[in-house]
Amino acid sequence: MATPEDNAKTVHRYLELVAQGKPDDIAELYAEDATVEDPVGGEVHIGRTAIRGFYDAVANMNAECDVVTLRTLGSEAAFFWSMTIDLGESRMRIEIISVMTFNEEGKIASMKAYWTPENVTQL
Repeated sequence: MATPEDNAKTVHRYLELVAQGKPDDIAELYAEDATVEDPVGGEVHIGRTAIRGFYDAVANMNAECDVVTLRTLGSEAAFFWSMTIDLGESRMRIEIISVMTFNEEGKIASMKAYWTPENVTQL
């Protein structure tokens, strides 16, 4: 059974991989039957293959991900974080609140990301 400390490590690894733009590695953090809803209210991606396809959007992206606050309790984690994306001549920052649940093997079972266009700032 994964501990809250293990889950915190997975969150940090997830953010590292998002920043590095590695969709295959990100998908491996998820359980086979996991779900991703990003942003909440949007399409729900079900299963590792669909989740991997969703993360194609970050492939080879030049970004920085910073955790502002992370809480892990039991098999869940909630974290407020920002992603700053280098667009070449400009940059943008998205502030996101994400909630993850983890299965007994420590894989991400579900992820929901809470953000809207109001949370995007052009830098």
